[in-house]
Amino acid sequence: MSADVSIRPLREEDAPVLFESVRESMDELSVWMPWCHSEYSISEARDWIGTKISAFEARDEFHFAIILGEGQLAGVCGLSGIQKGNRLANLGYWVRTSLARRGIATAATRLLADWAFQNTKLNRLEILVAVRNHPSLRVAAKAGAVWEGVLRGRLRHQEEMYDAVMFSMLRGDR
Repeated sequence: MSADVSIRPLREEDAPVLFESVRESMDELSVWMPWCHSEYSISEARDWIGTKISAFEARDEFHFAIILGEGQLAGVCGLSGIQKGNRLANLGYWVRTSLARRGIATAATRLLADWAFQNTKLNRLEILVAVRNHPSLRVAAKAGAVWEGVLRGRLRHQEEMYDAVMFSMLRGDR
């Protein structure tokens, strides 16, 4: 599957497909993603993309559309929480439900790590996953990230605290 997966910076015209992808994946995303809620709207998709395009241009964050085949938007991956002084960032990903479990997120994670180490001074990429988010745990491991340990009470979602697994990818690992 990985030969059919690519990533590219988000574009304003991605908003309708992004919105559709989020709405399709609401049940799966809302469990783990604080921004995903039942009233999620097309204007939120447009605003989010606009913010991420500006952040990309400022080199504050780097978010990409995950593309399957000749142009189907399969999901989003990105680097956020960048600490320039420590040369680290958080790496995140999600794939729409109808395309899940096909290796797309794993391929996109590898592509994003390669992009980060070729185009930035980042040395460490962290992937933080709730311990009960089994699909995302599998993606991180299959992408080659190293399991570092469990951080107790590290993630908050809907006023509940979750333990999370910390994975990392280092520049020298690639």
